[in-house]
Parts: sequence; C-alpha cells; structure tokens
Amino acid sequence: MTTLRQRMLDDLRIRNYAPSTVECYVRSVAEFAKHFNKSPELLGAEEIRQWQLYLRNEKKVKLSTYIQAICGLRFFYRNTLNRKIDIDQIPLPRYETKLPVILSKAEVKAVLEAPKNLGHRAILATLYRSGLRVSEVASLKISDLDRENHMIHVRNGKGKKDRRVMLADQLRDVLVAYWRWKKPADWLFPGGKPGCHISRETIFETCRKAARLARIDKRVHPHSFRHAFATHLLDDGVSLPVIRFYSATGTSRPRHAISTLPTSPSAPPEARWRRWERSI
Repeated sequence: MTTLRQRMLDDLRIRNYAPSTVECYVRSVAEFAKHFNKSPELLGAEEIRQWQLYLRNEKKVKLSTYIQAICGLRFFYRNTLNRKIDIDQIPLPRYETKLPVILSKAEVKAVLEAPKNLGHRAILATLYRSGLRVSEVASLKISDLDRENHMIHVRNGKGKKDRRVMLADQLRDVLVAYWRWKKPADWLFPGGKPGCHISRETIFETCRKAARLARIDKRVHPHSFRHAFATHLLDDGVSLPVIRFYSATGTSRPRHAISTLPTSPSAPPEARWRRWERSI
C-alpha cells in the first residue's frame, strides 16, 4: 500500500465515513490513476475532465457509479492532497428524479409467501413490516427487539444514527416462529461465517429469488419493501408524521423511556426469547 493511499484511508476514517464509502472512494481514485498510469498527485483538472468524459461516453457507467467516482476525486483533492482545485472543475451531474416501483399488497403477500425457507420469509417480513434498510436488517441483534414497547432499536443506521421503528404484531409472530426453528444466539440473521451477520448481497439475492418464485415481473429489491411499507400505511390512513417518526427519523429524545429486550444482562439469548415468546 502506497503512502498516499494510506493517507486517504486515514482521512476517510478520521471523518467516520462508512466502510462501504471508504472502499468506493479509494477504488475510484485508484482507477483514475490507473487509467493515466500516473500517480494522482501528478494529475490535475484537465485529466479529471478527461476521466469524466471517459466514464460517461466510453465506459457508460451508471449515474450512481459516476457520482461516487466524482465524489471520491473531490474528497481526495480537497482533503488528502489539500489542493485548491476549483470545485466547479469537478462538477456533479444533475440527479435523475424517478418514481420508485411500488408493490401492491397482493404482490407483497405473494413475495412474502413464496420462499419455503422460514429464514428467508423472516428476512422479507422484517424488511416490509419495519421499513428498515437492507444494511439495518442485516445487522439486527436479538437484543434490539423491544417486546414491551413493540419497537425495534436500529443501531448505527444511515448517517451513523440510532433510531427506533415499530415492531408490528404480524412481524413479531413471524420472528417467534423463526426463532423456534433457527434459535439465533446473537445476530438475528446470522451469516455463513461464525460470529458474522448475514450479508447485504445475500438479502438482495433472497429478494430476487422470492420475486421469481412469486412470478412478479417488477424489479424487486430490499428497498422495494421500504417503499411499499410507507405507501401501504398511507393507504390505510396512517398520517405522514407518524410514518416518518417510526421509519425515517431518529428518536434521540423519546417522550417516554424505552426498555430493551433483555431484562437481565446475564440472561442467555434463549432465555430472553422464551420470556418474549410467553408475553405474546
């Protein structure tokens, strides 16, 4: 690893960027330097312009990939090199505004019932019934489930923020059945490697496979359930401020104290779930 690459990594970590963002920004600068076969220290505004044209006209990358690449260069020149390149010389494109694909209630029901694997059903139900993002579902722990207040504690969500979302009765029933079958010890959805939670890629593949089994022609991914969650609540007459409070905003100043799932720090995970199961 070069000194310059290590310095950029340190700059990103000092600012507490997400690991995925760190990886993306560093990779973008590395590809930029490799394209010109020079150190990025020796490249300037004209090379950046050529690189932007190459990404758009020749490589034809997706808009999201293009924006990530430009943001990585902006960070590198402004923070790592501390070079005064006019930010207008590294412009960002206009964002495309598209309406999301919304699954109907019948389509959601078909996708949720399609998998035969109870673990897959529990993952899909959690995505839909809680409105969580895929990374938030992947990193859920048993102790994040609040049985008394019917809430899920989301830790280190988007923007490194904690918040609480609703724990619906239907989701609680699914999770109880899932626990009886799987009996997870720490992570709610453990991954293939011991001590690790399920990966985002596995959840994406679970959504795609369930949509194929349900014969849904729409492009279904984890965020589709987040859109459907909010839309269906609106259709059922739930006010927008309530939906925002439970699905999108943080609750750093809750109106009432919220106790977490484990009633005793020393209680084993199975005992916690037994108490939770008996409370239904």
